[in-house]
Amino acid sequence: MTVAADLTVMQLDEIVAELPVEDRVAFESVFHVAATRGDLVPPETMRNWIAERFGEPELVRHQKIIKVTNIVTLEGVIFNWLRSSRPIWRQELNLDEELERSNGDPFDTPYELTPEDTFGRVESEWCVTASNIAKFDGYHGLVIFKEKNPLRFTREQFHDYLNTGERWAALAHRSDPSAKYYLFLWNCLWRAGASLLHGHAQVLLGREMHYAAIESLRRAALLFEATHRKNYFDAVYTAHELVGAGFQRGSVRVLANLAPVKEHEVILVADEMNDELKDRTYEALACLRDQLGVSSFNLVLYRPPLAPTSESWDGFPVMIRIVDRGDPTTRTNDIGAMELYAASVVSSDPLKLAQTLQAALPA
Repeated sequence: MTVAADLTVMQLDEIVAELPVEDRVAFESVFHVAATRGDLVPPETMRNWIAERFGEPELVRHQKIIKVTNIVTLEGVIFNWLRSSRPIWRQELNLDEELERSNGDPFDTPYELTPEDTFGRVESEWCVTASNIAKFDGYHGLVIFKEKNPLRFTREQFHDYLNTGERWAALAHRSDPSAKYYLFLWNCLWRAGASLLHGHAQVLLGREMHYAAIESLRRAALLFEATHRKNYFDAVYTAHELVGAGFQRGSVRVLANLAPVKEHEVILVADEMNDELKDRTYEALACLRDQLGVSSFNLVLYRPPLAPTSESWDGFPVMIRIVDRGDPTTRTNDIGAMELYAASVVSSDPLKLAQTLQAALPA
């Protein structure tokens, strides 16, 4: 379906209501959309302040709020465009200067200042692995980028980081066949949880069960398939496509998540880990960096286990999720009590994000 370019997520309830009955049923098998209104009465003394920051005072007095819930995974989000206009304190940031001041960090000389795994290191043209000194799991390594600035990544380098992670996982699995559950994650800059600015990703290989969020998704997908007799990942893509938040490039499905964990969340889905998925992921990440100004982000790779397991992974694809973690020059944290214990609050627009991505990713 083609959705008009001037429509926004604040009209998602109207978009869904206008879908043909069969399409609406398909959308609502995955998502619940509700619109509500928040009214307030500002004093006259606030009128100029409101007009300067938000424009038309009536838009503040009577605010439309959109709530979207993925009823399969129970991920939920609240959209209100006013959230993006809140006053936020910022300070200047020069990343190259910050990196220069951090000369002497252990990633500058990884062979001397980082430990290696029991099966050794994996080295490639653009990165080298180390064993993480404070581990999340029995097998927990680092992919240390030879390009120190984490935002100065190229297509070739991005492929190399993912390929090196896969080689690390294969070695870890060979040394311990019971370790099967692979996770690749990249926290870029401190807003995203990185303790060091020097570019690096993390790789983990677990035993017995996949990490909780991935296992929860697997179980939810199996329950959905048992209930609806169709694959959940096909259904969630269809729901996004119907409202203009999803599109396909070759064998890769690209979704601007309608229930994002935070701003500008992109999900890329493919049947297998291949160069096409890596290319589309690089292009999406470069679009976020170069066109939307995203500098701090989290990226994770979900995939089925490396070897057979007792539980079913039928129909579970390879997924890459990327989310913007906000402006690193601000003091305001993007995660609060709402995100931790209720639902995400997001100011970016998935429909506009999908349009930007669609234009940036070559057909």
